[in-house]
Amino acid sequence: MLRWIMDDVEDPSVNLNKMLNATVSDSAPADFEFSGGFIFPATFNTHLNHHQNQYFSPLNDTLLPQYDKKPNLYNTQMLIPPQPKTYNSRSIEYNPSMHQQGIIDQLFKAADLIQSENNNPILAQGILARLNHQLSPAGNSFERAAFYFKQALQLLTHSILNNININPQITPVDSPFSLIYKISGYKLLSEVSPYIQFANFTCNQAILESLIGFDRVHVIDFDIGFGGQWASLIQKLGLRNNGVCFLKITALVSPLTHDQLELGLTRESLIHFASELNVGFEFEIVNIDALASASWCLPLNVSDNDNEAVAVNLPVHVFSNYQTQVPAVLRFVKRLSPKIVVSVDRGCDRTDLPFANHLIQALKSYSNLLESLDAVNMNIDSLQKIERFLVQPAVEKIVLGRFLFPEKTQHWRDLFVSAGFSPLLFSNFTESQAECLVKRTPVREFYVKKRQSLLVLCWRRRELVSCSAWKC
Repeated sequence: MLRWIMDDVEDPSVNLNKMLNATVSDSAPADFEFSGGFIFPATFNTHLNHHQNQYFSPLNDTLLPQYDKKPNLYNTQMLIPPQPKTYNSRSIEYNPSMHQQGIIDQLFKAADLIQSENNNPILAQGILARLNHQLSPAGNSFERAAFYFKQALQLLTHSILNNININPQITPVDSPFSLIYKISGYKLLSEVSPYIQFANFTCNQAILESLIGFDRVHVIDFDIGFGGQWASLIQKLGLRNNGVCFLKITALVSPLTHDQLELGLTRESLIHFASELNVGFEFEIVNIDALASASWCLPLNVSDNDNEAVAVNLPVHVFSNYQTQVPAVLRFVKRLSPKIVVSVDRGCDRTDLPFANHLIQALKSYSNLLESLDAVNMNIDSLQKIERFLVQPAVEKIVLGRFLFPEKTQHWRDLFVSAGFSPLLFSNFTESQAECLVKRTPVREFYVKKRQSLLVLCWRRRELVSCSAWKC
């Protein structure tokens, strides 16, 4: 599965090292050319019938059953490319900005009716029903993004009115075929856009630079996914002549959000990949719900070896899952004494905003992403696969999850600072590597910018994703 999760994408640091006359090897072993595809280890098939519940650490299986006024969060002129003026039969000018703002207003009103003190899900349901005539998954980028938020709000109102338990967690994979479709969507997004690769390579480079002088590395990961980010880290470690010789990854996951088949595939693929590159490797899965139910006081199996360095991957969206426990999560991370904490913000997890405002901000982020994908001119089947298996489930999770945890928090950066974390600046090499990656994208409107300590991937002056690094 992990011969890079992307087709012909090679590590941008390789080309950059060539240009800088560095001494790092400029190619991977022959068996690991960037052929794309997902390698399913032969040994994995033997585990398919035994995957249920066998990967979790036996910590515990207990499970945990200013912005108050409506802002004009959208600069709607920025959401759409310039278009020629069109007119209806009465020669009245059609204004696409007004069309978008009208949809935003209706979505905001529906969300506000669902979550406000004077909640009225029946009235909200009527607003969303009218939007059925304006939105479809076949419209422009904004309309498609708005369609997915409309669908998620309709699911929410249906659950409320019918007293159905609201579960924002990811629906378990029904079959290996469903998992393959999900992987395929992720792979397609990696191929056509720097959206995923930018975050992975930027964070990995920061981690690598913090590990100089250590021969053992322990990564604590709050967002394991398919493990593609760590496949790239393993490859970089395998290319080193000296330095790190052993990598351990501890994935903190919930049985409610991670399908056991998917977890097993990730685990076996990473083990196989590391073995082929002769990198010492260990993979552990810990039940994050057990940590949460114990107020984040249970210890992890972290070595006190002076030659082992700890790095933590803590993306911003994790906070929306444990919104009321964020300070405890950050204290837990500090107790691990990591050399570095890396975080990725995709702009959709604004728990510092009220429910309705948060959803409009997330709509903006996904509209920008879909517009950037439209510019690539990929075939419609591939685009629909990305939206069906990645975008729509992510939108549903945002809407349902925030409804269950409506409390506002500080902005995520303020949370880091108030917990005693200090931002780290990315190196010039890391910045150049990100720019090298983006320049290889066929569409030229992508670019990288620095904003304070952040490194940000932008599309037409709009931010898509940002990376940050922190020390305790």
